[in-house]
Amino acid sequence: MYSILPRSFYARSTLDVARDLLGKVLVHVTPAGVTAGAIVEVEAYIGESDPACHAAAGLTQRNLPLYGPPGRAYVYLNYGIHHLVNAVTEPIGSPAAVLIRALEPREGLALMRRRRARVLRRPAAVLADAALCRGPGNLTRALGITLVHNHLDLCNGRLVVQDRRERVSALAWSTRIGISVGTEKKWRCYALDSPYVSVRRSS
Repeated sequence: MYSILPRSFYARSTLDVARDLLGKVLVHVTPAGVTAGAIVEVEAYIGESDPACHAAAGLTQRNLPLYGPPGRAYVYLNYGIHHLVNAVTEPIGSPAAVLIRALEPREGLALMRRRRARVLRRPAAVLADAALCRGPGNLTRALGITLVHNHLDLCNGRLVVQDRRERVSALAWSTRIGISVGTEKKWRCYALDSPYVSVRRSS
């Protein structure tokens, strides 16, 4: 049996959690089957002083999970199109989270392909393994993660992060992607040699 990351793992500095999430495995159990992938790319969003963090506007109904217990899922709809999944970090009242940006598929690749193909409206077979979970919106589609999973406990239940004792041989930090504020912060961490990350850059 693989161990699920405990709450204490998330109740730490967000940058430490971001780094240590690389190589851990995000698992989603559904009636359709189990899908899982090793985390190879993440981004940190930290506090009300971070203009790119949803907490920059203060506490709202939408960002409530950020202020809650660490180890919970914060799922939101981005631009009305993509569901993005984050792991809430730091103690209660300190809003922060790690966005999971890319996975290396481990289990349920056929199911991932079917889910992605429904959106792409083309045969599932054309999707290469490396493309299945490359990018935060693609990985949630592949794993079947939606707003229903917002607030879920990542430490117990159908959506969890496991430690399978996999290690990333080399990692890099870069500026975050797809944002227009807080662009100077090098809070994106990724597996340096992985073909599964969304973008490779170390600046």
